[in-house]
Amino acid sequence: MKTQALKIADWWEQHENGKLLCTLCPRYCTIGNGQTGFCYIRQNIDGKLYSIGYGRPTGFAIDPIEKKPLNHFLPGTSILSFGTAGCNLGCKFCQNWAMSKAKLDDENSLSVSPEEVVSIAIKNRTPSIAYTYNDPTIFGEYVIDISQQARERGIKNVMVTAGYIDKNARKDVYKYIDAANVDLKAFSENFYKRITFSHLNPVLDTLVWLKNETNIWFEITTLLIPGENDSAEEIKQECEWIVKNLGEEVPVHFTAFHPDFKMRNKPRTPEATLLNARKIALKLGIKYCYVGNIFHSEGHTTFCSNCGEVLITRDWHNVTQNNLKTGRCPKCLTKIPGIFY
Repeated sequence: MKTQALKIADWWEQHENGKLLCTLCPRYCTIGNGQTGFCYIRQNIDGKLYSIGYGRPTGFAIDPIEKKPLNHFLPGTSILSFGTAGCNLGCKFCQNWAMSKAKLDDENSLSVSPEEVVSIAIKNRTPSIAYTYNDPTIFGEYVIDISQQARERGIKNVMVTAGYIDKNARKDVYKYIDAANVDLKAFSENFYKRITFSHLNPVLDTLVWLKNETNIWFEITTLLIPGENDSAEEIKQECEWIVKNLGEEVPVHFTAFHPDFKMRNKPRTPEATLLNARKIALKLGIKYCYVGNIFHSEGHTTFCSNCGEVLITRDWHNVTQNNLKTGRCPKCLTKIPGIFY
């Protein structure tokens, strides 16, 4: 790979010890010549930081948008999804670890320009593009260039992310983003430090920023892992924080864990755990709470928070009925939060 063919990264500076300081995420890696950061795809080459994942996705898929999961953003539509190698978190339970824990040279990556990504979306008539699978924070330059061109062509942009990003960098990366699903991995610093090798507060800060300083539609997902982050007390604390800091209309998804990567000794999440989490959330005032990775008709359904009318029914990730009328309940005319056709 020739240096001149690579993309010089944004968000870095010379460090006092001769290394480069990457300022893209709160990990703030100091990177020596020839080395990469924790994420594997930001590399110091001869004293400059390069985004070596730029233009090198590991593959594309067309998904239902409910798979992200987003239940209040263009329900029933398809979305072009892709990621790259690498990740800036170290989740022991990662369910995309073949990509997120791979170095770029180990992956059969493609060579695809931002213009070509947008063309793929247009060709396949997908109204949105999802930056997903690994965390798109680490290929932020690529996200910016694609999302800008996508917006110019009338295509929406979706981040599926852990929200672990520097305060200054996120203003750039999210400039053309329309929606996000943020993985709130747990609601304890101990879990974040021990299981994901990151920290909780920067994620909470990103969520508050999304709510207060952007017009980006976002939803929250928490994967409940038996014995790790699934206690009723922790779920209660998370829901109380969400209501207080983000409001009661932010959709929350509690999803089931399955044994994977470095946590194969853990059992699958019982259905009862998910349903109890949903019960806690609704009791504490969260108006839209869903369960995922299990089949549960009620837990997949969108109800009017005012009158209880069934609005959107789903069979796993497929919308089977959408009764919304211009984003409102057809019975009581309550406006439902989200972005709908």
